[in-house]
Amino acid sequence: MKRIDLENDIRPLSEFRANTASLVRQVKKTGRPLVLTQHGKSTVVLLDVRHYQSLLSSLDSQHQGNESSDGGAGG
Repeated sequence: MKRIDLENDIRPLSEFRANTASLVRQVKKTGRPLVLTQHGKSTVVLLDVRHYQSLLSSLDSQHQGNESSDGGAGG
């Protein structure tokens, strides 16, 4: 996943509501996540589905690796 461009990838929620289609296209085209703010604070992150799936797969692999290194013991 590409790094966030602090100048272009942080937008207020109101702008996202007004320009949803173009901002979704931006995320898909650039591969960078979009951080949405509400009342001046980071609220949510919009990710391209391919990058989200890749993130989930990485986390799953990491989790499975941790289970096998501790003998599969839960806890």
